[in-house]
Amino acid sequence: MSGRFVRASKFRHVFGRSTKKEQCYDNIRVSANAWDTNLIKVNPEYLSVNWQASGGGAFAVIPLEERGKLPDRIPLFRGHTAAVLDTDWNPFHDDLLASASDDGKVALWKVPEDFTLKSKKKPDEIEDVSPVSKLAGHPRKVGHVLFNPAAENVLASASGDYTIKIWDLENGQPRLTLNHGDIIQSLSWSANGAMMVTTCRDKKLRVWDTRAQKPALETPGHSGAKNSRVVWMGEHDRVATTGFSKMSDRQLGLWDIRAAREPIDGFQILDQISGVCMPFWDDGTNVLFLAGKGDGNIRYYEYENDKFEYLSQYSSPDPQRGVAIMPKRGVNTHETELTRAFKSVNDQYIEPISFIAPRRAEAFQSDIYPPCQGTKPAVTASQWFSGKDGIPPKISLESVHEGTGPQEVSAENTPSSVQPPAPQSKPEEQPVHKEREPPQAAAAPATIGATRGPPPSLNENKESLADIASKYDEKSEESSDDETSSFEEVPKPAERPTAGRAHPSTFAPIPASTPTSATAKPSEMPSVALNPQAGARSTSSTSTLTEGSMPTARAPEQPSSASTGHRSTPSGSLSGATQNLKGHLDDIRSLVETQNSSIKALTDKIDKLTSEVEALKTQQR
Repeated sequence: MSGRFVRASKFRHVFGRSTKKEQCYDNIRVSANAWDTNLIKVNPEYLSVNWQASGGGAFAVIPLEERGKLPDRIPLFRGHTAAVLDTDWNPFHDDLLASASDDGKVALWKVPEDFTLKSKKKPDEIEDVSPVSKLAGHPRKVGHVLFNPAAENVLASASGDYTIKIWDLENGQPRLTLNHGDIIQSLSWSANGAMMVTTCRDKKLRVWDTRAQKPALETPGHSGAKNSRVVWMGEHDRVATTGFSKMSDRQLGLWDIRAAREPIDGFQILDQISGVCMPFWDDGTNVLFLAGKGDGNIRYYEYENDKFEYLSQYSSPDPQRGVAIMPKRGVNTHETELTRAFKSVNDQYIEPISFIAPRRAEAFQSDIYPPCQGTKPAVTASQWFSGKDGIPPKISLESVHEGTGPQEVSAENTPSSVQPPAPQSKPEEQPVHKEREPPQAAAAPATIGATRGPPPSLNENKESLADIASKYDEKSEESSDDETSSFEEVPKPAERPTAGRAHPSTFAPIPASTPTSATAKPSEMPSVALNPQAGARSTSSTSTLTEGSMPTARAPEQPSSASTGHRSTPSGSLSGATQNLKGHLDDIRSLVETQNSSIKALTDKIDKLTSEVEALKTQQR
């Protein structure tokens, strides 16, 4: 096992904890009808069970706190003339529920106040509960009912007439109809109640725009002949399906409703068991629970990076026919219970199974209990049918944990199911800015020596030389115009060094803090080679530099006269000017050689330091 990678997850150690039979709901008679349904539905207050009854259909409602063996005679919810096939609790009122029956009717019920099964009345005095109203509109049996999770008093019912009717319970009339080509096997609403996904016996998966009464997407689903199930994954734009392949392998599929031509990464094979797999989605933890009919296992997967990561499974030798999952607001946060499942065992009793995330701390665990849906709808029925929808307000489970009652959480404080990465640009910019500041601070002392700066470039050296040479060239032109003047009066030794020092940055020593620039200059500086030959040739070369670097120093007609001015001057004056210019050019050359020697010394020093660093690195290795 050494070196094996284990994926990090908060739910990797979640386990299912069974319940002793004394704390189960015993003496139950679950319906033996063969219709494919979950048989059980639950909310934080009650548990509904399709009941095996004679004289018409019935179901039982069990208060969750009344555990143990139930009386032989209990008040049943009777009102159908045929077997009850499905029930569903109103998500905003814990005492309201709907039922579907083989008689083609949908019935609405209200649990009486102080309802109990352990009444002190005699068995003959116990009265059954009658429905509040009945909805008639399907000519054949109604196999599924499902309340809208966001809109109040909106109910969907699926029938054997291949249709789903969406009812406005405020006036008791079906307002919308979704036509299918075969028996509807399962259906699920989106989180905002605007869309619906269904699976059908024609092996197609359909995503419906319910108010448009047409499928927004229709694609082949599981290819097997047995029933398939579907569940919308909360606020995600994904749905999960379970079904069978042509080889009768149980499969799990993850679909993107925006482009659901085929499941993401194909179907995942679960096993070869023949029972239908019932999917349940926990939106707060992004965990999918799969419970198989006819086996005792409940697997759970975490949705992450657009795939299902297997976590673990709860195994039991007792097979199950019906399973229900508690809504998030009904879990026990003091025991770090993620969710609670209720499974029917041998059609005789119902066993609660708590899925626990082991934590030592007794404080509220906010990382595994994000805000969940409360009991307040987002829109009314009339608003929903007019086109409005939304996510219902959420409540904080921390307030429930502390016993202060559910408190609503504002939308801006509600974390999304998929957290976006925090922006990292600002934290990264600050260190970079701090690293760039020291060179600026180090350059501050250069302001003390007002002209100190980086080493001069080759062009700067050329310009400096041309500037100095042009001054002598201009003096030479003035002497050529005045025949009586002597060239001895022109050179002013005190001024010429000053003119040379007017650009101290040209010959300033290379700062030690810029070794990179210093090492780059030796290849450039030796190219400035002065050729102190005859005076005429030197004068011509300086005129060439002046023309190349400072074209605006003189009028256009002057360069020719300047370059040939020595021919028009007397020989004595010409030789004196040439010697004087040669002396100053020798001074310039000596300064350049001194600078080159300084650069060479710095280069040698840098090479020595580099070799020492390499030697230290070698010793450390």
